[in-house]
Amino acid sequence: MSQPLARGDYQAAVPPFISDIQVSLPSETIALADDASQELARFDAEVGTIAAPFASILLRSESASSSEVENLTSDAKQVALAEIGRSKSGNAKMVVANVRAVTAAIGLSERLDESSIITMHDALLRDVAPEFTGDWRQQQVWIGGGSISPHSVSFVPPHHSRVPELMADLVRFCTRTEIPVLIQAAIAHAQFETIHPFPDGNGRTGRALIQGMLRHGGLTRNVTVPVSAGLLSGTKAYFEALNEFRTGNPTAIVTVVAEASFAAVQNGRGLVRDIQSAAARWDSAVMARSDSSVHKVKSYLLRQPVVDSKTIATELQISEVAAQNAIDRLVDAGVLSQISAGKRNRLWQAPEILAALDAFGDRARRRRH
Repeated sequence: MSQPLARGDYQAAVPPFISDIQVSLPSETIALADDASQELARFDAEVGTIAAPFASILLRSESASSSEVENLTSDAKQVALAEIGRSKSGNAKMVVANVRAVTAAIGLSERLDESSIITMHDALLRDVAPEFTGDWRQQQVWIGGGSISPHSVSFVPPHHSRVPELMADLVRFCTRTEIPVLIQAAIAHAQFETIHPFPDGNGRTGRALIQGMLRHGGLTRNVTVPVSAGLLSGTKAYFEALNEFRTGNPTAIVTVVAEASFAAVQNGRGLVRDIQSAAARWDSAVMARSDSSVHKVKSYLLRQPVVDSKTIATELQISEVAAQNAIDRLVDAGVLSQISAGKRNRLWQAPEILAALDAFGDRARRRRH
């Protein structure tokens, strides 16, 4: 039996413009955001001095956490498989697409404008929903409730005719220079989610925008601090803060993003320690000439912990014979283990790195007390 259509009027939001607003927050919220900003900058500087591919590791961690906020869950092994085109998991492929979106946000951070935001969104959805990319939405959308109509849902974003002007206003807000960066990013994110400018992918694009703004404002320079991992540990408070913002109070969302930043740095430091410990053990277990390909492969495994010989050869620009020789040596040293049967299209994993990444995800899911 078909479900009856809901009828009658409904109210879509009419968000205020924010490009010229005076940002007024309690002094304790401003102090919290300032402390969180210093912690973000400190962590970014710490990791930036380490000669390991932590920029890639943290980028993927942010992307996975941001996807999980939308209930798109995938373990580290499936994401690593998706990175080399060997996963059948749709969620893992979406995480990899989110890596592209965050990468685009950082790459475009020098010019945060409407076209760069559309580009972030395109990087996220062009492979899975290209019909939703390339411009702002041209239909009404809603959050929560059923798929049939916007009646009795939790929030109805503004009518699509208002989106271009609202997004132009948001971009003007993003380019202001007198607002502390973390506060500005939190408010911009909340306004973006309120406008909901795309048919799909707004949450992940909006969190990518946070990363673009942190880079644009110089708060981060070297790595993507996984702020979404901090949000993941308290999604209820995060969504409540967005609703509070829609009533005209920005305090909650600034508080949530600041606290998420502290949590992200603490969790990120744990991930860095785990990766460094694995790398140190590998160095002691594998003896080879300084010019041996095995050293390049070890470094590559830190950011790509599931591999095949063809991918290694292509990425490191070495022969497949050299790639396979390096893999064999790393298997003998206990760094790699084979995860596919047979002799064709073989796959190997670095269990210690996968365990470190999954432990990061587990810590992100635990609620703060």
